Amino acid sequence: GGLVLAGRLSSAIAAEVGAMRTTDQIDAMLTLSVNPFRYLVFPRLLAAMICMPLLITSGNMIGIFGGYVVAVYKLGLNSVFYISHTFASLALLDVVLSGVKAFVFGIVIVLSGCYCGYASGKGAKNVGHAVTRGVILACALIVLCNFFLTVFFL
Repeated sequence: GGLVLAGRLSSAIAAEVGAMRTTDQIDAMLTLSVNPFRYLVFPRLLAAMICMPLLITSGNMIGIFGGYVVAVYKLGLNSVFYISHTFASLALLDVVLSGVKAFVFGIVIVLSGCYCGYASGKGAKNVGHAVTRGVILACALIVLCNFFLTVFFL
């Protein structure tokens, strides 16, 4: 889930911030003594830290429900059997790790997109390169964070 969101969110953020860099909106903020990091990064970061765990949790619940539908209605398993075995095999560590990973991935995605967009040069070509760099950076950092979080928790 994190890699898909990295491609979608990091590219959108890098494009938006990069376009603001190209049209001198960030320079105008600095001229008006408005901190662009507080205005551009913090709201996106806060939204990702709240929404990513909620999104991943809802995706996990949809996956469990989808498994229930297939197991009960397609494979003919007893619904009580499915529910009891699903929750018996679900450990608290799995739920916590999923939430922590979603939280960290949200931070990584937003910071990657903001950094690459902010560091882009002027012009549409540079914004395009910033979008590509933002996605690549976010994906690479998600893979690294996933490895280290898994090693740390397990």
